Order: sequence, then structure tokens, then C-alpha cells
Amino acid sequence: MMTPLANSHSSTLPTGEEVVQDLPWRWNTQGRIFLIGGLGFMFDAWDVSLNGVLIPLLREEWALSAGQAAWIGTANLIGMALGAFMWGTVADRIGRKKAFAATLLVFSLFTLAGALSGGIGWFVLFRFLAGFGLGGCIPVDYALVGEFTPRKARGTVLTAMDGWWPIGAAACGFLSAWLVAQWGDWRLPMLAMILPALLVFFVRLLVPESPLFLIQQGREKEARSVIDTLVRRTGTPQRDYVLPPVPQPKPLTVASMGEQLADLWRYSWRITTVAWSLFFTLMLVYYIALQWLPTFLIDAGYEQSRAFIMTGAMAAVGLLGVIVAAWLVEKTGRKWLLAVTAVVSSFLLVALAALLDVPAAVLPLVLGFGFVVQVAIPVLYAYVSELYPTKLRGSGFGWASAVSRVAAGVGPLVFVAALVPALGLTVAFVVTGVLVVVACVLMLFIAPETKGRELEVTEA
Repeated sequence: MMTPLANSHSSTLPTGEEVVQDLPWRWNTQGRIFLIGGLGFMFDAWDVSLNGVLIPLLREEWALSAGQAAWIGTANLIGMALGAFMWGTVADRIGRKKAFAATLLVFSLFTLAGALSGGIGWFVLFRFLAGFGLGGCIPVDYALVGEFTPRKARGTVLTAMDGWWPIGAAACGFLSAWLVAQWGDWRLPMLAMILPALLVFFVRLLVPESPLFLIQQGREKEARSVIDTLVRRTGTPQRDYVLPPVPQPKPLTVASMGEQLADLWRYSWRITTVAWSLFFTLMLVYYIALQWLPTFLIDAGYEQSRAFIMTGAMAAVGLLGVIVAAWLVEKTGRKWLLAVTAVVSSFLLVALAALLDVPAAVLPLVLGFGFVVQVAIPVLYAYVSELYPTKLRGSGFGWASAVSRVAAGVGPLVFVAALVPALGLTVAFVVTGVLVVVACVLMLFIAPETKGRELEVTEA
């Protein structure tokens, strides 16, 4: 293990975080973190997509109105919103590893409780609590994976993380269509998630703590142990390095969580405004499509199983979008790629809504939306995760993700209950598309490009 060197030599030595970010990528080292983190992300996608299956099924089984059925997705996503900023902030205080494991355990227990409930009241409560657990997966997973990933590969790896999303969403659509067609029970798609989620929980207990987090917390001995292990496992020659001085970490309290939110705005109101507006608008559009497309298709005359399969296909083709995003993100940079794909995907939904009664146009538009939006979303995640320093990365991403969950929870309720009856489906999607345009314009004018940027530990 490396020993601290004299301060007179420190100016000529790399820092611990520079050593981590300059390592070569190895599948048996950083790749293992990517795979384990990605599986949690897959369950997040599965659970959100499940709302699109449950809404039409429970609307029929429990004779729910459209407004009542919307609460199935709204409660789940508001729970995810609360979980996103709670777990992201907790991860910045107690560590990525502990939060990394706990999120899936909470999700699994309350998903089981939801599958055993017999009425809309308890069901909505348990969907909220399951969402609270799962809401932490995205901010915690991205913080952990990003902090283990070498700088040169970070954009590609963080973008590729979103490849787990279409896998989970497509698995939900295809498996749910088969389970419901075979047995007609809405509980089976929920139960199908629980065992694998618990297995991933136990695997996560073996993941090391983020070395950048340990440095930021002043836990030098543990940080050096993790860094030296990474150097050895990647086959890189050992070299001396220094760890920067850091402030003494504060205890985790409700007040400190509020202080950390204030710190995000003090750090940069421009960055936080852009991060929140992008997450709010783009994810609102995506979640409306993911949760309500099966219902829109069924109401337009499509068979139930075909509607589920078509939604699964929309998610599956998104895997190609993630591959394209991972290929382009280091070539084009983050901002322009995100702006173009976010706007195009939003207005593909406008075309879909206008042509729902033209069967030949529906499938190409559904697949086109699924592809383009899954170029935009992974770039968004990679971009926002790079905008904040280590001290604020989990909470910065977590609060932005929380804003998107609020949009995804409340937005579809307003969209279905107010905008669509007043304006019609096509114009309602025009409204959401305009919101995306505004957010992208803000990004282009007031936020920095992060391509090739070093992740800082000690930045104020």
C-alpha cells in the first residue's frame, strides 16, 4: 500500500482521484461495477414500465376511472421522486455502497406487499413505498459507476449504463404480455421481479466503496486500499500519489440534507436550473409514453396483448439508441446531441398522436420514438452526472432525478385528466414538446460542455 509522502513532493505527484481516472478500463474491475449497477437500473425500468401494464388491467378489474387509474403510476413515481433525492443525499453522506444495496431491498419488500394487496388504496400505498426504494437506483448507481470509471471512457460508460433501461422495459412488456395472456393475473408480472431483485441485492453487498467518496470523506486508509486494489487489478504499474485535504464530513441530519440542496444552487444556479429543467421536461414526455401508450393504443382499438408487445418493442429498439448514443457522445459532445434528440423524440409523439387511426404509421412512429428518446436519455444522465463535483454529485443527480419523478408522477395525471380532454391528444403532446425545446435552449446558452472534463473531488 502506498504511504503518504512529504508535502514538498506533493505538487509533483498525481492525486488519488487522478490515478483512478487515468486507469485503463478492465471488464474484471470497473466492468464488474458497471454490470452490477446496471442490473439495478434494469429493475427501475421494469418497475416504471409495469405501471403501463397495471393501469389498463386494474382499471378493468377494479372498475377505476382514468383519474383513479393514473394514481397507480403517480404514487409509484412520486415515491421514486422522494427516493431519488433522499437516497442521493444519503449516498453523499453514508457512502455509495450502503445506499447501493439498500435501495433494492426496500423495493423488493414493498413490491411483494403490493402484489398481495386487494384494493386500490393499499395498492397505491405499496407502489409509493416500492418506488421510494427503487428511486435511489439511478442517482446512486450513476454516482458509483461514474466514480470508478476512467475519464477517457466515462462518457461512453455512463451513456451505456442506460442500455439496461430498454432491457428492463422490454422484458416487462414482453413477459407481462405472455403472463397475462396465459394466466390473466396482474400479480404475476410484479412477482416476476422480486427474486432476481433480491439476488442482485446480495451481490451488491460485495461491491467496494467509491474511492472518490472515501477521499472526499477524509477516510485516507480505506481510499488508498481501494485505489491500490484498482491499480493492481488493472495491471497498471504502482506509483506514488497524494490525497487532497478535505473538510471534516458533517453528520447526516434533516437540516444537513436541506443545506445540501442549498449548496446545489450556491454552487451554480445555471447548472441546477438546466439539470432540473432537462430532467423535468424530457422525462415527462418519456414517462407519459411509457405508462400510457398501452392505454392509448387499447382505447384506439388495438388488442391488449398487442398494445403491451408494441410498448415492449418501443423499449427494445431503445437499446440501439443507447448504442448510438455511446458511440456519438464522445465525438459530438453532450449538449448538441442531447438537444437534437430530445426535441425530435418529443415531436415524434405529436405525429404518433395525430396518426393513431392509421395502423401503417403507428408501429414505425412508436419504434422511431423509442430509438431517438433512448439516444437522448443516456446522454442526459451522463451530462448531468458530470456537471457537479464529487461532494454534490449524488445529491445533484438525485435532486434532478427527483424533479423528473415528480414530473413523471404528477405530469401524466394532469396530462390525462386535464390537457387531453381540453386540447386533444395531439395538441397536448405539442405542449410537452414545447417545454422540451425551452429546456434545451436554456442548456445551449447557460450550461457548460463536459466532454473530457475531469471529475473533481475538492472543487467548491
